[in-house]
Amino acid sequence: MEKAGWFKILNIVIPLPYLTSMSQNFLQIQKEYLQKVSSRPIKELEEALPARRGKDCLTFQAFGELCELFPQEIILGGQRLTGPEGILIALYALHTRKEEPQLKPLKSFKQFPGGMGYQGAFAMNAEKVLHPHVIAIEKRKEEIVLRFSGHPNADAPRCDFSFTLYPLPRVALYYIFNLPDEEFPARVTCLFASNADHFLPVAGLADVAEYTAKKIIQLITEIKS
Repeated sequence: MEKAGWFKILNIVIPLPYLTSMSQNFLQIQKEYLQKVSSRPIKELEEALPARRGKDCLTFQAFGELCELFPQEIILGGQRLTGPEGILIALYALHTRKEEPQLKPLKSFKQFPGGMGYQGAFAMNAEKVLHPHVIAIEKRKEEIVLRFSGHPNADAPRCDFSFTLYPLPRVALYYIFNLPDEEFPARVTCLFASNADHFLPVAGLADVAEYTAKKIIQLITEIKS
C-alpha cells in the first residue's frame, strides 16, 4: 500500500506510514476476527458469504482472486494474507449475511452513517486515483469485469462506460466513468448498493473500494505489459 494512503479499522483512521510496520499487528487483528467468525454456524457462514465448503476451508472470490478461508488463516491467490486485506476479508466473513445487494437505489459513500467525514479521503483514494487510468480501463473493461465477477451497467446515467464489480461476493461497487476530452478531465464515480453496510462496517467499505482501485490499476498494468 502507498504511504500516502489511509486505512480504517472500525472507524479508526490510521496513517499507512505507521501501518507499514504493523504486519504482526495486522495478523493478530485478523486472527481475532477469525476467532469470532468461527463462532458462526458453518452452514450459516457458507450461505452468508456465499462460499463453497471444502474439506478444511470455505472458498469464494475476493478482490478478483480465489480466497480460501480457514479457521486460523486466509489464503488469497495462493498467498497467506498478513496485511490489511486479510482484515477486510475477515471482517466481511464476520458481518456478512444471506441477503442480496440492492443496487436500486444506489448510495454514495457519504450517504452511509459516518461516511461524510471521510468523503474527501474516499474520493481521493477510491475514485481520483483512477482518473489517470480511465482510458486504459475502458480498453480493458471486459477483462476487469470478468476478473471481479461483475457486469456492465446498462442502466447507467450519462457516461462513457460503466460497470459493477464484486471485490467481495456481496459487496458491489458500481463505477461510472467519463473519458477525458478537450473540455473536461476524466472522472470516476464509485457507488454502493443501498444495503452495503449490511455486509461490512462502513469504514470497511471505503477500504474495499480503495483496495479494489489498486487492484484495477495492478490488473491493467499486468495486461499491458
